[in-house]
Amino acid sequence: MADFSFSSRVFDVETIELAGTTEAIVRGGRHLFPKLPEALAGVRQIGVLGWGPQGRAQACNLRDSLAGAPIRVKVGLRPGSPSRADAETAGFRVSDGTLGDWLDVAAESDLVLCLVADAAQAAQCAEIFARLRLGATLGLSHGFLLGHLTNVGAELPPGVDVIAVCPKGMGDSVRRLYLQGAEVNGAGINASFAVVQDRDGHATDRALAWSIAIGSPYTFQTTLDNEYRSDLVGERAILLGAVHGIVESLYQRCRIAGDSPERAFERSCETVTGVLAPAISRAGLRSVPEQFSTADRAEFDTAYAASYRSFRELIVEIYDEVDSGNELRSVVLSGARLARSPLTPISGSPMWAAGRSVRARRGAAELAADPFTAGIFLAAMTAQIDVLVERGHPWSEIVNESVIEAVDSLLPYMHARDVAYMVDNCSITARLGARKWGPRFAAVLDQIVYPAAAGGSDDPSRTPDAQPVKAFLDHPVHEVLARLARLRPPVDIFVG
Repeated sequence: MADFSFSSRVFDVETIELAGTTEAIVRGGRHLFPKLPEALAGVRQIGVLGWGPQGRAQACNLRDSLAGAPIRVKVGLRPGSPSRADAETAGFRVSDGTLGDWLDVAAESDLVLCLVADAAQAAQCAEIFARLRLGATLGLSHGFLLGHLTNVGAELPPGVDVIAVCPKGMGDSVRRLYLQGAEVNGAGINASFAVVQDRDGHATDRALAWSIAIGSPYTFQTTLDNEYRSDLVGERAILLGAVHGIVESLYQRCRIAGDSPERAFERSCETVTGVLAPAISRAGLRSVPEQFSTADRAEFDTAYAASYRSFRELIVEIYDEVDSGNELRSVVLSGARLARSPLTPISGSPMWAAGRSVRARRGAAELAADPFTAGIFLAAMTAQIDVLVERGHPWSEIVNESVIEAVDSLLPYMHARDVAYMVDNCSITARLGARKWGPRFAAVLDQIVYPAAAGGSDDPSRTPDAQPVKAFLDHPVHEVLARLARLRPPVDIFVG
């Protein structure tokens, strides 16, 4: 595992031990906002290109955190952008110099945050690079662009610093928790950071200031290569794609077994988003099986043991497809296709109609976790953790991409809106990945896991045994999650 130590001239850097490894982190909080101008020395204007979920959230958070400082935050949009009215509503206007043409903003800013959609970055990066002035800093919130440039044999622009700050949650969470942080100091979304090019030795402090200013409770270091690999794998697996495939398959299984639509939805989707997510957030992964009676615990163990190996094989395949560049190419290729024919929603299946009915009657009685669903979901989550460990990612990144982002950002939104809503309203990169790989998780369940759990597999190697469950109970992730939980502000995201 790579060395993830760093130093800062401005912020206090802590060292934490995680499962036998050492990482450096910086804690956030509003008490650090007065230090931001020092860390951003030489930055007179921060240009935020794009008004997607991350662009909107980060521009607003940066503006609010730098209020009173001699640093302007300016949003750059394409001519005729349909987002202009929303940006103006949020307080960015041409008349006061906080809104302008995106390429002009890129040319005049000292720190340029390129937060346009991934496919648009790939298509227009050369145009953006050409406008950056010598000595400026280019900021990214995703390693996608670096992966694309590697695919096509191109490079990041010389003569500029390049940094990344990557929130471990969607843009709406970044903004909502920042606003909640006005009452609970430091409430926000954790972020990783990376320094790719550093010409003057100050790039780390700029990245840390950016992360603190958008509200990150703690910031950890990674590489941009690691970031886009773990991020794309997570979107296609436990953060979105796996959730979609798992709940759809379990819902159909429950319906075939005779459950009503509402009961089937409760045993599948509600268990994951409404019961398991808050339990894991508050008490960790191991708390889930500990809650079950003897009979339910046996059902959990059977589901976990029957599914872990197959899920791990699938996530290894996902990782290899990301690592090879195939997943990035598919997103880039989608640009022209989606311009002609946008993706159709997936929310039309009967399952999501049942979800509306279930949400309308919530609160009548406390819902207990379905043990079979719990075993399936935790097996998928642990499988992703193990693949990322095997590929050398730092523990902070592994746990944030596999657990914290799921239970503290995405699953609460899925609980409030439903999984289909999330798949239909996330970034194109995540949306394409979820629609591609979600059905693969469902197929694994239908074709391999359910027969094995029922004792009907013809392959003796697929017969569930106790080893995967024992490995789960002894897993170092429990120690890591407990350590990182102490860095979490005592506030749950409010999804109105």
